[in-house]
Amino acid sequence: MKITRHPNNPIVVPGGYEWRKVTVFNPAVIIDNDKFYMIERTAGSLTPCKNFLGLLESEDGVNFTHVKDEPVLTPDELGFPYGSVQDPRVVKIDGTFYMNYALRPCAMNYYPTNRGVPERSFPTYPDGWGEQEVHWRTRSSIAKSTNLVNWEFVADTTPLEINDRDNILFPEKINGKFAMLRRPEEYVGAEYGTEKAAMWITYSEDLIHWEEPKLLAKGENPAWESRKIGGSTPPVRTDKGWLVLYHGVDDEIVYRMGALLLDLENPEKVIARTNNFIMEPETYYEKFGYQIPNVIFPTGNVVKDGLLYIYYGVTDTAIALATVPLDELVDYILNEPQ
Repeated sequence: MKITRHPNNPIVVPGGYEWRKVTVFNPAVIIDNDKFYMIERTAGSLTPCKNFLGLLESEDGVNFTHVKDEPVLTPDELGFPYGSVQDPRVVKIDGTFYMNYALRPCAMNYYPTNRGVPERSFPTYPDGWGEQEVHWRTRSSIAKSTNLVNWEFVADTTPLEINDRDNILFPEKINGKFAMLRRPEEYVGAEYGTEKAAMWITYSEDLIHWEEPKLLAKGENPAWESRKIGGSTPPVRTDKGWLVLYHGVDDEIVYRMGALLLDLENPEKVIARTNNFIMEPETYYEKFGYQIPNVIFPTGNVVKDGLLYIYYGVTDTAIALATVPLDELVDYILNEPQ
């Protein structure tokens, strides 16, 4: 599968403002009125690694500039002054932007080793923050906006007593309901049908009350999915099904990308799935960075003129872009060489 990295990669890098001077990664991207908008995850420090969300815009999807010189969403605004807001994904439904995000009530300290997941420690915070175990777990939530600048909290989408990331809304209602992907880390074991963290799907009529999730896909290829898999980008409607990019992680903590096609009317049905990864860390900026080596982590995709733009975090340090003709990718998923 030929996926083309942009020659300007990484296209968005840290710096410029205090709240993004250390790292930028894992963005949400959407096209609105023929303009590309990117919501970046940023940090001004690793000790603690408090994350913010900033907003950028672009005419061509490559050269981005900031809409504001301040974040558009901070953990403080959400009621967590020592927290960290992470990994946005954004869709537009019926004229309203909806953003999934992950939030840790208390930000941790990170000490990169350049061998995998950084070592970490737990800062001491005032006013009782950090004293409860739930303060260090990751919840997922939804915010809404009419302009991508001003955001209003809608609801938590996962139980607060578990770690649940990679919550991703479908860009339209299905059979009258909102549909969303999840990745609950504690839903493992025989009773859940999977021994590793996997992809689940759930539905809601109001974005607030969610049905019990159903297992959608679990790691099947031990060569690159042995540790866990999770949804990556918002589903893209095609005439062959919902295209969903997902990430697989192996025991060496290398992040790679695969793809699913889901039935348009019943997205619990997997029509086709790549057995092998379609993208893995290859370039220097994907293998070596400020935080975690060997990471490509797609979180945003848009389609323009038949071309799928894939925006992905690299080594939790910067943001890169790759493209592929949408029809070619769909055909590959349906007819992957064995």
